[in-house]
Amino acid sequence: MYVVRPVETADIPALESLAAVTIPGLHTLPRSRDKIVMAVERSLASMAAQVDIPSEESYLFVLESVEERRICGTAAIFASAGSNGTYFSFRNDVIQQVSRDLNICHSVHALTLCSELTAYSHLSSFYVAPEVQKGPEAALLSRSRLLYAAQHPRRFGDRFFVPLAGVTDDDGQSPFWNAVGRKFFKMDFLDAERVIGGARNRTLIVELMPHYPVYVPLLPGDAQAAMGQIHPSGELAFNLLTAEGFEADEYIDIFDGGPILQAHKHALRTFTSSQKLRVRTGVARTREGPLFNYAVSNDDSAAFRAVAIPCPDLEGCDAVALSPEIQDILRVAEGDSVTCVRI
Repeated sequence: MYVVRPVETADIPALESLAAVTIPGLHTLPRSRDKIVMAVERSLASMAAQVDIPSEESYLFVLESVEERRICGTAAIFASAGSNGTYFSFRNDVIQQVSRDLNICHSVHALTLCSELTAYSHLSSFYVAPEVQKGPEAALLSRSRLLYAAQHPRRFGDRFFVPLAGVTDDDGQSPFWNAVGRKFFKMDFLDAERVIGGARNRTLIVELMPHYPVYVPLLPGDAQAAMGQIHPSGELAFNLLTAEGFEADEYIDIFDGGPILQAHKHALRTFTSSQKLRVRTGVARTREGPLFNYAVSNDDSAAFRAVAIPCPDLEGCDAVALSPEIQDILRVAEGDSVTCVRI
């Protein structure tokens, strides 16, 4: 059995271990102990805060094996991207070029530096250990942060986005960065990720990134091919997010050209399909029809818990059967309210 819960101070050593096995240059965990400690403390403070308008809060969740008390994954959500500045990305644009004299009209793909994702809620730091990637736990982890957002709408914006890591070679170099960013920042991709990668709202980007459209046909072929492509390690996250309702193609990351998925909350299944049900003590059984995996969470902000359970289709039900063991994990009792969504 696995549970998703808010991060705790005691998890810091485990997060250090997870950060050590993630790939440099990817949008996952902070890599230094100091930054991990800052992320944990910020999450704890955000969970405890009374929030009416989303701002600098961030919420970090972990996937834990209940039996082994071992951390197997992480997922985070920032309440408002660029809360202390501006969040920058490249927008995919089409520029029409027309010559009446030559009777030529054609479209040119261009990238425009923009700040349109500023104030969107930002999903980040998704990592699942290999041993649980093929089960429902990965979907539970990805979905749980949205369940939390659905339960606490004042803490988050109406729109969400997720940057996914782009293509890099065996040396960790990005063909897109080498063709664009390196020309302006005069540093390698991994150096850029370390120096400014976590600060896409900083003045460095305003000062150095091109403010005019970048014409894609002028870029080298490998840079064009990398645009909007996902690093192999991001395929699981991409599949989970597109199944949730996120869409790609409109924005790409200014560093590695990876896709940025975005959606309004009303397009996301967690917001449109989740339902509040009453807890009934028992074990899910059905004589007709299949069992489905559901994410089930309590409604406690500070003590949020979510698990995945198999049960019959809950459409039209007013209660969900939970064993005493599951109730203990979720910290609920018979008659309490829980939020359920099919995964």
